[in-house]
Amino acid sequence: MIISTLLAAEGLAQLGCGLGAGIATIGAGLGIGKIGGSAMDAIARQPEATGKIQTNMILTSAFVEGCALFAIAACAFLIK
Repeated sequence: MIISTLLAAEGLAQLGCGLGAGIATIGAGLGIGKIGGSAMDAIARQPEATGKIQTNMILTSAFVEGCALFAIAACAFLIK
């Protein structure tokens, strides 16, 4: 009885870790998509500022991707 309860709790913990990693990935994808779309709008409005906009877009995308990577790594470490 106790063993089955512990196995169920461990299974729920693993399910939660998987869901957390999935949500982090979806959030990062949405964030990077929004960054790219906004950058393309800005370039269309001011073509002379393309270099600055692209630099900031790539830098911001790297920060979002780094946060997502940390979230996925934290979920992976919690699975055991």
